[in-house]
Amino acid sequence: MTEIKDTYKTIDTPFEGELFKDRASKFYGYAYPITTEDEVKPLIEQLKKQHHAARHWCYAWQLGTTKTRYRANDDGEPSNSAGQPIYGQIQAFEVTNILIVVVRYFGGTKLGVGGLINAYREAAKLALEVADIKTKTIDRIFYITFEYKDMNKVQRVIKEKKLNISHQKLDLNCQYTIPVRKKDAQHIFDIFNNLYGVEIVEEEDE
Repeated sequence: MTEIKDTYKTIDTPFEGELFKDRASKFYGYAYPITTEDEVKPLIEQLKKQHHAARHWCYAWQLGTTKTRYRANDDGEPSNSAGQPIYGQIQAFEVTNILIVVVRYFGGTKLGVGGLINAYREAAKLALEVADIKTKTIDRIFYITFEYKDMNKVQRVIKEKKLNISHQKLDLNCQYTIPVRKKDAQHIFDIFNNLYGVEIVEEEDE
């Protein structure tokens, strides 16, 4: 039986790496937590204001846990000399929901494609090395609806299985929102699904 992978690695707060230098060119690496692609452009615009005298703001990002998507951008550097090396470090550190930006100040000497690949890779690596990388669980979200008279049996399952209620709505009836680790999700779904008078539905993936 194949074990279900239900953890991923990411960061919660932004980090700036150590400065990497090569022949007077300076490379500053930044790591940001992101949850949507829409967050990328404002963060890069913020860095452009902060480093207005820089020449390039190259980046790579990855989003998703079970299904991932990514983008790498060379921002005017030779093709695949900046964005891909940065993305390579995202893969090497096995992180997701993350944006890495490397800001370059040109020092007057061309580094060549090999030199650029090394510099962007090292700057991204330095940012990830200082970052506080956390391991998180991949959860499925369940909505459980029931009458007040059935609350005790619902609460009994929650207590026995050590589940957390992330949100509750107590109105004409009761609704609990419960996140469950992916590997336990089917088992928990079946328990509630077999409770008389209790309705359970799963939040759809985006």
